[in-house]
Amino acid sequence: MLKGNSLLCLLDFEKQDIERIMEVSFLMKNFVKTNSVPKSLDGKRVALIFEKPSTRTRVSMESAIYLLGGYPIVLNKSDIQLSRGEPVEDTARVLGRFVHGIGARVLCHESLIKLRDYSGLPVINLLSNLSHPLQALADFMTIKEKFGTYEKPIAFVGDGGDNVLVSLMAFAAKMGLELRVASPKELRPKPEIWKRIEEESENSGAVIEFYDDPYFAVRGSFVVYTDVWVSMGEENIANKKKELLKNYRVTTDLMRHASKDAIFMHCLPAMRGEEVDAEVIDGKQSAVWDEAENRLYTAMSVLSLII
Repeated sequence: MLKGNSLLCLLDFEKQDIERIMEVSFLMKNFVKTNSVPKSLDGKRVALIFEKPSTRTRVSMESAIYLLGGYPIVLNKSDIQLSRGEPVEDTARVLGRFVHGIGARVLCHESLIKLRDYSGLPVINLLSNLSHPLQALADFMTIKEKFGTYEKPIAFVGDGGDNVLVSLMAFAAKMGLELRVASPKELRPKPEIWKRIEEESENSGAVIEFYDDPYFAVRGSFVVYTDVWVSMGEENIANKKKELLKNYRVTTDLMRHASKDAIFMHCLPAMRGEEVDAEVIDGKQSAVWDEAENRLYTAMSVLSLII
């Protein structure tokens, strides 16, 4: 049973739990399309905390809660006492008296742990510096829609320590999939999280490998994925990262080395001309808009299952 659990990182879930989330995501998409959404959050209030700006996450979460019959309470950092130095622990204690669940988009993953521990509520990671689990769920939902299976080689090109990549690796490790990462040696996952991914991969038979050359990574891949080079909060190292990643742009030429049926994916927002060429993200192989839409259905699935 997933009810009452928090979703902070996909590594914390068992394979069957992830399979259940995905199964319900597809059900939710059908419910929305047929205007038959079950009101599983009827009478429930969900606080949504945003320490960082958001488009897809905010709209998908608010919409998901409304569609399920619940009431979202959006709390930007500037709106609440966190902006004046109130400890996360105190905010969590108070929310625990008012609402039935919390979603939070935070600068530091530790804040999610404090929200969970001090509120006593299920907490959903809406993005942290460690991971972005809802994004990865929507990504693999899109992959299964396009190919009928998750079991297609995927290539990620860019920052090897990226929070979205960590969630993609976590999903792949749990489900026994193949993921190839093209990244400079200087940009790799934190040792402690990579150790967990390696352990899960050994158990499931997943293959997750790093390449210096993006052309080797994408060869024969059915999905080519990238993310922005500079995440929110990394402005002080922007120039250094851009220099390291200048040879890791997803170009039309790079896409030619993937499978002829390959799709391009990006969690958005995208910087055209930086991590991806406009001709790729706006071209026929791009699946980014389907991917973005699926953020709604995976959000609905997680909310309905844990709250």
